[in-house]
Amino acid sequence: MTSAAKTMRQHLPLYLIEAAGLAVFMLAAGVAGTALEAPGSALHRLIVDPLLRRLLMGLVMGGTAICLIYSPWGARSGAHFNPALTLTFAALDKIGATDAAMYVLAQFIGGLAGVLLTLALLGPAFAQPPVSYIVTVPGALGVPLAVLMETAISFTLMSATLYCGNRVKLMRYTGLCCGLLIVAFVTLESPFSGMSMNPARSVASALPSGIWSGAWLYFAAPLAGMMLAAGVYRSASASGGVACAKLNHDSEAPCPFNCRFAAHGIHVPSLLRKLPPHRSPDPATP
Repeated sequence: MTSAAKTMRQHLPLYLIEAAGLAVFMLAAGVAGTALEAPGSALHRLIVDPLLRRLLMGLVMGGTAICLIYSPWGARSGAHFNPALTLTFAALDKIGATDAAMYVLAQFIGGLAGVLLTLALLGPAFAQPPVSYIVTVPGALGVPLAVLMETAISFTLMSATLYCGNRVKLMRYTGLCCGLLIVAFVTLESPFSGMSMNPARSVASALPSGIWSGAWLYFAAPLAGMMLAAGVYRSASASGGVACAKLNHDSEAPCPFNCRFAAHGIHVPSLLRKLPPHRSPDPATP
């Protein structure tokens, strides 16, 4: 058996978690988007302010992300659920090529499965405008601004992930920080680009809807923003090192990545468990 085949067999549960996690995220987003934006929805008629509707949508999406990251699933796979995030960690040499490829494939499959499940549950209300499968398209101000905004929010999310994720005292709050950023981005940024940051999330909506307006930017901008954040972090940090590819590094769960926490015996607890005595301010230089 080849090394790649052995890795795929051993890590199959992680790939299934990545697929299932993005499927759940898309299901939650689809149900919330339909309830808030479908013209026939009672909630849509009740909440007339679009900013308030976006805030509620953001709370659902951010809350779902937080729950997934801190779930037993997230503790196992690292809770990427996003090809741009996975490929950035691969560029940082935190995840091997086989795992990165399988994570990305699983994320695309899971995202599409979540959208199709939402369609089966909600029918035309989810498929028809203005919900339109919660597709991500550039806003009224055009593609250039959408590219800029997608790049900026992806850069911000990855920067926060790296900053928190490489400090033992902050590591367990990484998922909370990411979830709160999603709330803010959905509320304030989504009118400009649709707020994707995730190629698999955008493709999941575009495939069944047939709406591919500016589709290229939802591949290019998230990856460019996150790669740029990784480069800036490496240049600006004292050590330049990155500890691990997990967003939730609960040390009770095994880590499949090139992990400096595990290599140096640094214990990182769940958000729900008490933090042990601090051993190193930066696991990249223990």
